[in-house]
This record gives sequence, structure tokens and C-alpha cells, in this order.
Amino acid sequence: MRRFFSSVRARATIGASLVVAVALIAAGAAVLLSLRANLTDQASGQAESSARGVASQLAANKAYGELDLDDEDTPVQVVDGDKRLVAASEELEAISGTATDAVKPRPASTTPPAKGDDEDDDESEGEALEAGEISDDPARDTTGSATVDGETEDYRFAAVKVNVENKGDLTVYAGASLAAQQSAVSTALTSMLIGFPLLLAVIAGVTWLVTRRALRPVDAIRSEMAAITASEDLARRVPEPDTHDEIARLATTTNETLAALQSSVERQRRFVADASHELRSPIASLRTQLEVGAAHPELLDVDGAVEDTVRLQELAADLLLLARLDAGEKPGGGHVDLAALAREELSQRTRDRADVRMDLKNVEVAGSRSQLTRVLGNLVNNAQRHARSHVTVATRADGTWAVLEVSDDGEGVPESERDRIFERFVRLDDARTRDDGGAGLGLAIARDVAARHGGTLTVKEAPGGGALFELRIPAASR
Repeated sequence: MRRFFSSVRARATIGASLVVAVALIAAGAAVLLSLRANLTDQASGQAESSARGVASQLAANKAYGELDLDDEDTPVQVVDGDKRLVAASEELEAISGTATDAVKPRPASTTPPAKGDDEDDDESEGEALEAGEISDDPARDTTGSATVDGETEDYRFAAVKVNVENKGDLTVYAGASLAAQQSAVSTALTSMLIGFPLLLAVIAGVTWLVTRRALRPVDAIRSEMAAITASEDLARRVPEPDTHDEIARLATTTNETLAALQSSVERQRRFVADASHELRSPIASLRTQLEVGAAHPELLDVDGAVEDTVRLQELAADLLLLARLDAGEKPGGGHVDLAALAREELSQRTRDRADVRMDLKNVEVAGSRSQLTRVLGNLVNNAQRHARSHVTVATRADGTWAVLEVSDDGEGVPESERDRIFERFVRLDDARTRDDGGAGLGLAIARDVAARHGGTLTVKEAPGGGALFELRIPAASR
């Protein structure tokens, strides 16, 4: 049972059925109450019409025995001021809900009742009537029952007052049967009791089918994702329904996630392959030199072994930094003055072959000092490899951005290569030699660090020729 209710389709069906059931019950109750009230009002109108008809006969001073009271559907009583029955329908056998339960008239005094403490309560409720006058007040309605010609039914009784000369105030009670009302309400209730469950069953079935159809793409997405997980084939994609709804957007987002994951995995695989290739060369060279030195100490190239060891150390450091960046390492939140950082870093460089010129203006950023130092060092190393005579390092503020520029007077970077040079292990043709060019990780590291700091790293042509690398990072708020 719990497994059944864990289904979205089951919960949607049950929820929709409950909502519709509550709405149907409320609507059904309102319809029944409205129908009953309307039919009761209709019966009250019929009873009042019959009562006023008899009152009109009395107002014309018609004798009790001459009154037209033969309508079997309308039981009538005429009651005097002393609540004595003075006239009634001939077929009336029993009655309740009026001023008296009597069904056979008793002789009434022809003298109007004296007014005093025993005056009828109803008479005091309205204005005094003149002889032959019928009350204009709305008829008082009551509900009771009557037995007419052996059949007992519920009736709606209307009471109308009339003043008759030499007879005083009389009250005419006339009833209208409530059988039609009860029959209509009973029929409506029976129809609802039969129709509502059928309607609920139809709604539940339609909801079940519609929900199943709506969730079918979700199940297809789930199945395909399970297959992708089992096969580890990230090139596969989940089906995208042509519905332009939330599920279609879910499928699109899932495919975008798979594409990003595939790209990440492929980049990681290339990274591992390239790193293995780059590490193999210095390790093999170092091993060869050491083996030769072990066999022939006089042939040991210590300087070459040291160079290979340093290069291997730098490559390992770069690989470790890239691994940390790929793992999502966040830069620190301290403030760094780019101008002070550049002065300190450049003052420690003693082996640069090209002159370094500085145009530094103080500007602070929030980030990792060590990572920004690595970016500056990588950019200056790259510029030194390609410069003819000098390298320029500049810092400045540009609105909300802090800008670090490193330019050289070399050949520059072809426009078609300006994006590719930031890829990992990429070296242009004129920098393919391992002595002059690095492993192709410096610019990739610099751009990754820039991205982690919320900035960008781009390359363009320097004003005097050569390449200009521009690092933009949001300036620190003060």
C-alpha cells in the first residue's frame, strides 16, 4: 500500500478525486437546499393564493356553508377570533400545524369577540381590519400535515386574516402539498448518489490516464539515465519530448548536464594522458642520466639532471594546482594590492633576459595572494619567452574592475590562436621546444585562477606590437 501511495500518479489521482468529491458534495448540497427552498416558496405562494381566494368569498359575506372548499389538493380551515373552527374542507380528516386540530366546524357566535385581555394574539400583530377588508400583510407560513380522503401528506399552510361583518376577524388557513417538493428533492438526491460516484470514477480514471501519459517522458528519462549509468557512456542523451513544457525543459537540462559531464570527463582524460606524456619525458631523461652516472660516474651530467628535476618539480606543482582548481578550490577572502604584489614579484626575478618595465597604480582585489602571484609569474614568463627587448607590467582601476596587463614587443599571438593558447598542454609552433616553451599549462592555470576570482583573462595585440594579456578581476569594495 505504501508503495502504491509513493507513486506520483496515484497521489495525483487521489488528490484530484478528493478535490472533486468535496466540490461535488458542496455543489450538491447547495443545489438540494436551493431546490427545496424554491419549491417550498412555490408551495407557500400556492397556499396563500388559495387562502386569499377563500378570504375573498368571506369578505363578500358569503355564508360558511356556501364557501367553495371542495379542492382536494388544498385543505382549508376557517377559524374565528376564539380559535374555533367555523368552516373546513369536506374531505379533511386530520390536520396539524394550524391554529386548531379540529376538522369539523362548530357553531360560532355571530357577535364579534370582545376586546380585552383574552383578545387573540394574532389580531394584535397588525392593524385593525374594517368589515369586508382582507389583510394585506404577508401570509404567515407554517408546515404541518393533513389527511385528505384517506391520504396523509405534508403541507405548507398560509394564514390570511379577513374581517367579516357580524362575524369579526377570521383567519383562513389553506395548505399546498409538499409532495412535489419532497419528490423532486428525493429524485435529485438519488440522481446525485448514483451520478456522483460515477463522475468521480470517470475523473479518477481520466486523471490516472492523463498523469500516466504526462509522466511517460519522465519514466523514459529515468530509464535512459539508468542505462547511461550502467553503460558509463556519457555520449548518450535522454529523449526530449516535443511538448515545450516543464518535462521537456527537464530533459533539455538533463542533456546539457550530460554534455557538461562528458566534456569534463573527456577533459580529465586528456589531462591525465597529457600529464602522463609530459611527466614521462623528464622522468625518462633523469633516469637515463642517473643510470649512466651510476655506470660511468665521469659522464654524469649533474646540471642536466638538476634541470630535469626542477622542470619535473614545476610540472608537478602545476598539475597539483590544476587538480585543486578543478576540485573547486575557492580563493581566500583577503585583500591583495596588485601593484604591491607586482613590485614584490618582479623584484625577485633576476634571470629575465628582457627588461621589465612597470606602470603600477594601486588597486585592491579580494582573493588568494599565492594564486594571483602564480598568474603574474606565468604571464611574465610567457612574455619573456616571446619578447624582443622588453616586457611591460601595468596595473590600474577601470570602474569596478581591477586590471593587470602584461605585454611584450614580440611577434604577438595570431587572432585564430587567441582562444586555443589557454587550453591545457597547448604550445604554439614557435614554442614547441621544451627548453624555450613550458609544458603548456601556464596560461591555462592563469585563466582558471581568473575564473575562480570572478574575472577574465584575454589576449589581444599590444599598442606597440606584440601580445597584451589583460587580467580583469572585480575590485575589492571598501
